[in-house]
Amino acid sequence: MLASCRIAHVAPVILPVPPLSYGGTERVIADLARAQAALGHEPVIFAGSDSSIDLPLRSGFRSLSDHRGEGTVPPGLAAELEAAQLAELLRAGDAFDIVHLHGSAHASALCQTWAAPVFRTIHWRADEEDHRQHFRQFPEERVVAISHAQAEDVPQSSLAGVVHHGIPVDRLREGRGAGGYLAFIGRMTDQKRPDRAIELASRAGLPLQLAGPVDPGNPDYFDRVVAAALSSSIRHVGSIDDRAKQSFLGEALALLFPIDWPEPFGLVMIEAMACGTPVIAWAKGSVPEIVEDGVTGVVVQSLDEALARLPEVLALDRGRVRQCFEARFTATRMAQDTCALYNAVLQGSELSASALR
Repeated sequence: MLASCRIAHVAPVILPVPPLSYGGTERVIADLARAQAALGHEPVIFAGSDSSIDLPLRSGFRSLSDHRGEGTVPPGLAAELEAAQLAELLRAGDAFDIVHLHGSAHASALCQTWAAPVFRTIHWRADEEDHRQHFRQFPEERVVAISHAQAEDVPQSSLAGVVHHGIPVDRLREGRGAGGYLAFIGRMTDQKRPDRAIELASRAGLPLQLAGPVDPGNPDYFDRVVAAALSSSIRHVGSIDDRAKQSFLGEALALLFPIDWPEPFGLVMIEAMACGTPVIAWAKGSVPEIVEDGVTGVVVQSLDEALARLPEVLALDRGRVRQCFEARFTATRMAQDTCALYNAVLQGSELSASALR
């Protein structure tokens, strides 16, 4: 491993790094960069000026969310912010050993002119036409998949390897699970299926606490499906930050992850595990490789199966759930695995994707 690597992390322009509350992508970027710095590397973050990251920050713009706080924003503003970000990246010149992209597709065109290898982490599903087009246009980019499930949709010629997300080992601690409620964290959308969580809790006769923002792309879903079901035992608490997650997840009996889409990772699953809280998750996307069935939770196919296995989940050893988190999903491990992929390229001996699977 090279002693020190100069790394440019180019974040999306939507949220600050790290985010104030909801925002898994920006949280991963912050955790990855901080862990890389702790390993002796030199990461620089290209993100909005409202970011509070304790690392070198290059920015000539405020994040889109900061503008939204002032009211309605014009539809073209995001593109203008990306242009400002690219200008800052251009001013930095070819000063990095590695460029790691996390959002803007436009940065790929700029980076083609540089000698530094370009890596891209896709923080979304990779099977849609925009990404297929990107793979064809920029085949030299090395894609760091965040799960084996996501990697199935990345061309083998572009796949650098698979690196599961991680969080700092001391961000969350093992909780008691004494709150007597089930928990759900996620956007209030039909992809995340809080309605399934509501039905499961209702059929089980247990309280449910839902945390997460209303999906701005589909606000009607919350009004029609979630709000209509709220009661004294089914509560929506809005978005929560890391400090609130400790008690929210640590005191929960279990986390419900009833997704209905090919989730590429699902950061909240490992946040729950860090609190010793087991997960009841639907077998979609990355779930079977993140949740160890019968150890850190259960992987189910249906609401009936989830209900039937609920007693099993409530009997799981929370200490063992926490141990599994520490063994598999820390930010240090994420940084080491990512830097190993960088190092393979910089040393001219890139690992084959098949060797990392």
